[in-house]
Amino acid sequence: MDLMHVLQTALHFDRHLGGLIAEYGTAVYAMLFAIIFVEIAFLPLFFLPGDPLIFLCGAFAATGALDLWAVIPVLFAATVAGSLVDYAIGRAIGAKVYTANYRWLDKQALRRAHAFYEARGGLTFLVSPFLAVVRTFAPFAAGVSRMSVARFVPFVAAGAALWIVSLTVAGYLFGNVPLVRDHMSEIMLAGVAVGAGSLLIGAIWRVLFRRGKSQV
Repeated sequence: MDLMHVLQTALHFDRHLGGLIAEYGTAVYAMLFAIIFVEIAFLPLFFLPGDPLIFLCGAFAATGALDLWAVIPVLFAATVAGSLVDYAIGRAIGAKVYTANYRWLDKQALRRAHAFYEARGGLTFLVSPFLAVVRTFAPFAAGVSRMSVARFVPFVAAGAALWIVSLTVAGYLFGNVPLVRDHMSEIMLAGVAVGAGSLLIGAIWRVLFRRGKSQV
């Protein structure tokens, strides 16, 4: 397997999951761990499949190809471990990220994630796993901001549990329904849009509420 094939497989791991299970068996659990881990731990790899892959894990668990009680802990551990590494990198680099010219860093995405983190604090990590890009940049932003480890870990663990359990169980229950399976990308995008929209509406409501109070 050459490098380009490895990269293509990683980029579209969700599409190849069935074939990989058939070919590698239980070794797929290590591959799943690696994909989720590197997506969250390393900023340049934020584009790797997260949501659809986890959903499909639940769908394959429903067919018996994967063990639901094995895949959930594996994906949870990968999410928490990736978040901790991402946080540690942000903490080590610190405020230099805003002035240094790192080619691998999308500063605009970082600023959005940092603003999201500043507005929501620890609660960010209950929501950020469901938002592509944000789930990779939020732990890094927390590290840059020097959020305490004692506060960071419980929120990250809770968010990881919510993300992994909800998507795998959804995949287990609905992933093999033809309508859901054939339109999974659209459903995922709709879910992200609803989540992001609710956050935006909440933020606008708070701003209007504060303005109203200041004018009283």
